[in-house]
Amino acid sequence: LPKIKSLQAWPTTANMSTKAKLHIANSKAEVAPLLHAQVISCVQKCSDESKFVIALSGGSLPAFLSADALIQSFADAGVDPQWNKWYVFLADERCVKNDHPDSNYCSIQKYMLTAELPIPTDQVFPIDDALLDDTTPGTCTTENIAKDYEDKLKSVLGDNGKFDCILCGFGPDGHTCSLFPNHDLLMVTDKMVASITDSPKPPPERVTLTFPVLNAANTVIFCGAGGSKAPILDAVYAEASLIDDGSYDVVMANPAPYPCGMVQMGGGDLCWVVDKDAATGVKVLEKS
Repeated sequence: LPKIKSLQAWPTTANMSTKAKLHIANSKAEVAPLLHAQVISCVQKCSDESKFVIALSGGSLPAFLSADALIQSFADAGVDPQWNKWYVFLADERCVKNDHPDSNYCSIQKYMLTAELPIPTDQVFPIDDALLDDTTPGTCTTENIAKDYEDKLKSVLGDNGKFDCILCGFGPDGHTCSLFPNHDLLMVTDKMVASITDSPKPPPERVTLTFPVLNAANTVIFCGAGGSKAPILDAVYAEASLIDDGSYDVVMANPAPYPCGMVQMGGGDLCWVVDKDAATGVKVLEKS
């Protein structure tokens, strides 16, 4: 697996947290309820706020957020989701039409943003796929899409606003969002949304949130399942300790060997929700 060559140039954050919370489900089928519980906790923290601003990745993540199951999880917890307060962004997106099978928005819409889940449509933010048709000579369509998406983000969060919650997947190569090992985007600090035209995974043209945005969020939740993720967790966790509620306190490896391990916030909460197959390599300290 390709690891990051060097993180020495990556800007550090004062008092950067190197700790996280890990929740392990007994099976892939049990990942969704654990993930929902973390989202519900984020919503509760924002109960007195006028907005709940969340960003979602694509890949396998949307399937864990099906509308019916999410609604039921809120009901079981006795928590009002206040859907009218939700503002939904994409943590990354492929530069394809919004109804294309490769579109993260299309996948999120299929599983989560159904008619049963009443988030106002003007509070859901896909990319402006009309920009894909821009044929003006000398313009980079992907950059234009990233700039437009950053403007949308700022219209809700302001120039220095924080997401309440960002849900991320992570690949068997250790990437998260569209931030890939050894790519120049790992070093971007002057943009909230960046473009990429040479993604090692197809399609090559994408836009993605950057690390300054991820690290500034109130909560970042990683979610993944399957044995292909086990080597990544083994590498990004330095150690894990079982605590009384059945979850684990994790110390993140420093320096981070993969992009998903670089999300180590200064003041927010970092959480991982995985199944036992993904966690097979996690080193758990014995209680003294």
